[in-house]
Amino acid sequence: MKAAVVGATGMVGRDLLDLLERRKFPLAALSLFASPRSAGKKLRFHGKMLGVSAANSKTLRGFDLVFFATEKDVPLKLAPELIRSGAWVIDDSSAFRMDPRVPLVVPEVNGHVLSPRTRLIAGPNCIAVPLVMAVHPIARRFGLAHVRASTYQSISGAGKRAMDEFVLQARAWLRNQKPPRPKKLPQTIMLNVFPQCDRFGEGDYTGEEIKIKKESRKILGLPALKISATAVRVPVLIAHSIALWVETKKTATAAQLRRALAGADGVQLMDDPGKNIYPMPLTAARRWPVYVGRVRRGEKPNEFLLWVSADNLLKGSALNSVQIAEYLLHKGWLASRAR
Repeated sequence: MKAAVVGATGMVGRDLLDLLERRKFPLAALSLFASPRSAGKKLRFHGKMLGVSAANSKTLRGFDLVFFATEKDVPLKLAPELIRSGAWVIDDSSAFRMDPRVPLVVPEVNGHVLSPRTRLIAGPNCIAVPLVMAVHPIARRFGLAHVRASTYQSISGAGKRAMDEFVLQARAWLRNQKPPRPKKLPQTIMLNVFPQCDRFGEGDYTGEEIKIKKESRKILGLPALKISATAVRVPVLIAHSIALWVETKKTATAAQLRRALAGADGVQLMDDPGKNIYPMPLTAARRWPVYVGRVRRGEKPNEFLLWVSADNLLKGSALNSVQIAEYLLHKGWLASRAR
């Protein structure tokens, strides 16, 4: 199988390479692509240095599988031709997520929507992934009437430039200097949190908050689900967290929710308050599971509160893309020609 990673030099792209190697994904050849300004760079894969080429319709010919880890304009331009040529495309951008013809997939939750005909597959927003992973086991057992979320999203969700901005602000603070004005983020992030991830739009919700609602409904297959969110940027480098409030349709207990979560693929229950054990970004960063804890009853019989942490670059992005490819391979739809 010949595969390509477009956006290979970015944070998610580099994690894709690492995961393809660590999870021993069968490849006959792998080619790396990025923007013209990154062309010529070299990245290590299976002990060899691979060159990075500029991505365009000519250089991307002849591949069986193409991963996109870029902004949406790149797959919008290149993916349609790849699909027509017979390639499988797994796109981590927002380009096709809400297209009704394109499946939006978290394999542990809705891998069943994939078929041999769905050559273009979208990966969700990096905060929608842990949210649906946490509520799916509950929805399956007890039904869902309402979900509310307050997200605590790390700086890496805004990209490498945002992380660099945080480092500069931190250095200035340590030197007792005035921090530089933010350029990538809307506010200073050092020693601060602010309730804005993405631009404000319809109804004064941010783009991130709208994505959480729309994408979660699509992935869960619950188009009428009541869901609302406040997305907050926090001074953490990697791993997003969520304070979740859920209302179930069926009567349940906190113990029953814990059992449902403990048995869910890709979810790790971390819930022992007496020993100060619960998920944290430090727990989740650079690890594969979605961690869930602080499971407890709310004011009403069917209300429950949870706390979730997950690595936004791994399960929120790169790992989810690789797992989609593994799902296709397991089904026999993605033929491997590796020797």
